[in-house]
Amino acid sequence: MTEVRDGQQQRPEDEPGTGVVTAFGRQLKLLRTQAGLERAEFGKRLGYSADTVASIEQGRRIPKPQFIEKADEVLGVGGVLTALKEEVEKAQYPAFFRDMARLEARATALSVYAVYAVPGLLQTEDYARAVFHMQRPLLEDDVIEQRLEARMVRQKIFCRRPAPLLSFVIEEAVLRRPIGGPKVMRETLEQILVTGQSRNVEVQVMPIEREDNAALSGPFSLIDVDNGQRLAYAEVQDLSRLYTDATYVRTLEARYGILRSQALTPSESVAFIEQLMGDT
Repeated sequence: MTEVRDGQQQRPEDEPGTGVVTAFGRQLKLLRTQAGLERAEFGKRLGYSADTVASIEQGRRIPKPQFIEKADEVLGVGGVLTALKEEVEKAQYPAFFRDMARLEARATALSVYAVYAVPGLLQTEDYARAVFHMQRPLLEDDVIEQRLEARMVRQKIFCRRPAPLLSFVIEEAVLRRPIGGPKVMRETLEQILVTGQSRNVEVQVMPIEREDNAALSGPFSLIDVDNGQRLAYAEVQDLSRLYTDATYVRTLEARYGILRSQALTPSESVAFIEQLMGDT
């Protein structure tokens, strides 16, 4: 997968099995052997199996933050492993999304236009799992679980203080597409309603019947970061663009503003989603 920034291809961060994940695994194995611990004993002290330790040491599995912290403590290496935690965490995301995940984590405001699926920040765990299971080529089970956990971690944005301002405009077709089945979709609609009740969150539905739509070019997001800069992000077919050019970002700002005026209001959107739930 390739990342594109303002039209220029960038070398993606390493996928599991290479780069920082492999480097962490090798470091872990070296420190474990220097401590005179077999994998089984080391895993027992951490609460993991020897097979899991082997997978991490071989770079085939991305360790969770709590694994890294516990391993550092058990080995008594004074932060050598935890110093790599942030870089290892980034590997949970597909390469094309890593810059967006980093920006999203420190966003002061976020505006999302969703065309194909419920935005990741609003997905339930079962909905997200269904999305990952549908991907082609098929994802390995451990990759699905890693990405699922990473997606759920992203939703901590709703608990952050000071609270970022979050706006979502979702195409009606997205809410009618029963990804994961009727039960999963109903639970997802419920979650959207609950999340939309927060004072810093606004959810709007773009009805299919609208004759005007300012954003037929596809989905995108606007991100305000803590240095006052506004950026834009768009992705399609595992390719992404992060726009930093102020002129183009302003174009997307205007487009999103018009889009919001064309969509149902937040209160109208609540009534619309409740009606959809009644139909399921």
